[in-house]
Amino acid sequence: MKKNSRTSAGSQISLRERIVDNLELPKDLMLGAAIVTVTGRGEAVISNYKGILEYEDSFIRVQTKTCRIRITGVRLAIDYYTNEEMKITGSIDTIEYEN
Repeated sequence: MKKNSRTSAGSQISLRERIVDNLELPKDLMLGAAIVTVTGRGEAVISNYKGILEYEDSFIRVQTKTCRIRITGVRLAIDYYTNEEMKITGSIDTIEYEN
């Protein structure tokens, strides 16, 4: 008897989630979710992002795997960015998630 070698995207996701659960790995990072850590109004760190879409001193738009993040404020600056995370400083007013 020959097994069907095709799997649906839904079953691949559930298999990935089971592996992450069984190995007790951080779900958000392993499954590609962006993580935004905000410290007061003056600092935000975005982990697991794909790229910078727009960068002005009044707003920054970042592409993630699942959405776009828009940070608005005054004197915003990207202090550093690596393949894993970026640090944004300035006077942060809002953080919005766009589809």
